[in-house]
Amino acid sequence: MKLNLVKPIIFFDLETTGTDISKDRIVEICYIKVYPDGREVEYTKRINPEMHIPEAASAVHGIYDADVKDCPTFKEVAREIANEFEGCDVAGFNSNRFDLPLLAEEFLRAQVDIDLSRLRAVDVQVLYHKREPRTLSAAYKFYCGEVLEDAHSALADTRATYNVLMSQLDRYDDMPNDIELLSKESSFTNNVDFAGRIVYDAEGKEVFNFGKYKGMPVDAVLDRDPGYYGWMMNGDFPLNTKQVLTRIKLRGMKK
Repeated sequence: MKLNLVKPIIFFDLETTGTDISKDRIVEICYIKVYPDGREVEYTKRINPEMHIPEAASAVHGIYDADVKDCPTFKEVAREIANEFEGCDVAGFNSNRFDLPLLAEEFLRAQVDIDLSRLRAVDVQVLYHKREPRTLSAAYKFYCGEVLEDAHSALADTRATYNVLMSQLDRYDDMPNDIELLSKESSFTNNVDFAGRIVYDAEGKEVFNFGKYKGMPVDAVLDRDPGYYGWMMNGDFPLNTKQVLTRIKLRGMKK
């Protein structure tokens, strides 16, 4: 089955120094850009994370400090990558919870203006877990009938994610071949920021999702306790969370 597209979609995967979206860095990014006419473009770039790659991370993806010491930093290629993502939909495996948030942090650190939250995102893992809870390797075996070679290689995982979605569309009659609907179905959350520190309530209002103000409207809290904004901005929160918080604060100042 051909994927029904109205704009290009980028299937992507990141290899990183770890799993903390606030502190860890990208060591490799790979994507397959699929156009509405079916044309595909592959891209793989190793990145110097400007920090030591922990041995535990290297054991997973096989990338060591020596492998990336002469590679560009993310800041040096950020604009190039952002240009490719602009105007596209995106897809990945566990991308809504990890890859997109971490990529957003990297763009913010590089001071490249791209709002990934505006892109329609399809998380193939969520679609899979709603039907057959397993790992990517198991998903590939289940849907594609093959063993996933080179698991945890960014290109292999990216290609497998793309192939799994194609097979999902073939298998499930009720799965829509429409990126907007797939994006909605693959979302488990109602996050405002990627990390889920701020979420939408049942009425579509932005509320805090942690701490002493959990469940309370963000704008109301900032009015009542102005110091809370400063505490969060100086705290160990993701840059994307701080960006969203600032956007809400500035919007309130314009009223």
